[in-house]
Amino acid sequence: MTLAAPAPAPARPGTAALATAGLRATARITARADGAEGVTRLPVLDGDGPLALRRVRGSGHQARVCVVGAMSAPLGGDRLAVEAVAEEGAALHITAAAATVALPGRNAGHATYDVRLTVADGAQLEWLPEPLISAAGSDLRMTTTVELAPTARLVLREEQVLGRTGEPTGALRSRLTVRRGGRTLLDQETAYGPGAPGWDTAAVLDGHRATGQLLVVEPERYAEPVGVRLLGEGADGAGQGVLAPLAGPAALVTAVAPDALRLRRLLDEAARSHLQVGL
Repeated sequence: MTLAAPAPAPARPGTAALATAGLRATARITARADGAEGVTRLPVLDGDGPLALRRVRGSGHQARVCVVGAMSAPLGGDRLAVEAVAEEGAALHITAAAATVALPGRNAGHATYDVRLTVADGAQLEWLPEPLISAAGSDLRMTTTVELAPTARLVLREEQVLGRTGEPTGALRSRLTVRRGGRTLLDQETAYGPGAPGWDTAAVLDGHRATGQLLVVEPERYAEPVGVRLLGEGADGAGQGVLAPLAGPAALVTAVAPDALRLRRLLDEAARSHLQVGL
């Protein structure tokens, strides 16, 4: 008598795709001005997968949102995105509960993290996340794309830490594109870690492990270009930076430092002393 083996249970749809392709998750935020109440509402606040969104107490008419990591991500193969829209006259502040750590995954492919910000006329958006840490063995491609209306205001901070304490960095490619009224205000791309020749030379990071920038776009304040300033001079080991005007009503601070703490100090000091911006 021959016994036939039971037929295998059918796989759940999409299971294999998830195993090989990683997570797919997009968090969406829409801020809308409520003229009757004089405040900003959040008609869309939709977190997904590892990107949980929490509404926090606002300041004045501003709406505040915190991005909370619900699980370890991004890992190799993950495709994550945050989409935020500040509609006409709205004021939106977005921060994060903790640093984002790019980690190696079971997949050989790289991870992506795309941030897409849209700011309408008369609206203000503050994008102030915690640092992105590129852990050893990880491979992340990050893009931040900002579309500004002619009278929109923006405060954007971006910080990247190359490797956790005592470990080398992973591979990190990052691109920041900002357009105002359909015209390019800033478009830059950086690459660090394995596969990026010369990233740690004196011409780029010169041994530093933290890099970041602070971009402020305010049509009323920067009708005249700001003056170029060097930052961090004379503070041995505290890092260095430069404040420079952009071809528009904007100013950009770019800084490098030995670690995340000293990088944040540089950016905060530039915001207070030279840009008169509270972060």
